[in-house]
Amino acid sequence: MADRCCQNKAEALTQLKERQARVLWVVLGINLVMFVVEFGAGVRAASLSLTGDSLDMLGDALVYGTSLYVIHRSAKAQAGAALLKGVIMFGFAIAVFARAVYQFMIGAAPTAEIMGFIGLVALAANLICLLLLTRHRQDNLNMSSVWLCSRNDIIANTSVLAAAGLVLLTHSPIPDLLVGLLLTVVFARSAGTVLSQSWRAIA
Repeated sequence: MADRCCQNKAEALTQLKERQARVLWVVLGINLVMFVVEFGAGVRAASLSLTGDSLDMLGDALVYGTSLYVIHRSAKAQAGAALLKGVIMFGFAIAVFARAVYQFMIGAAPTAEIMGFIGLVALAANLICLLLLTRHRQDNLNMSSVWLCSRNDIIANTSVLAAAGLVLLTHSPIPDLLVGLLLTVVFARSAGTVLSQSWRAIA
C-alpha cells in the first residue's frame, strides 16, 4: 500500500514537471520573438522604454531557459537557478539605467506611434505568458520566480503605453526617460526579492 502511494506521488510529480516544462517552452518562445521585435522597434523609434522592455524580454527568455534546465533537479539546484535569475535581472536594471543616461544626453523625442503599437503587441504577449504561468506560481521557488518576472512584464508594458501617450501629447523625450528609469527600479527590486529568496533557500 505504501509503495503504491509513493509510486502515485512520483507519477503525479513527473506529470507536474512535464506540464511545467511545456508551459516554459511556450513562454520562452514568445519572449525570444518579442525581444527581437521590441529591440528592433526600440532602436528605430529611439525609445528607451521599448529598448528596456525588450531587454526584459531577453532576460525572461534566459530565466525560462534556466528554469527548464533545473525543472527535474533538486530544490537546491532550483534555488541556485533563481539566484542566477536575480543576478540577470539586476544586470538588466544597470543596462537600462545606462541607456537612460545616453538618451538624456541625446535629448531627441522617440516615435510615439511605434512605441504605442509595439507596446500593445508586447502587452498581449505578456498577458498570455502570465495566464499560462499563473496556475504554476505556487508549485515551487523556481516557478514562483518565473511568475514574478512575468508579472513585472505587465507593469513594464503598461508603463511603455503610458509613455507613448505622453510623448505623443508633449513631443518630449521626458516621459520615455521616466519610464525607462521606472523599469530600472522595477528590475532592481524584483532582483532583490529573487536574490533574497534564493539565498535563504541555499543557506
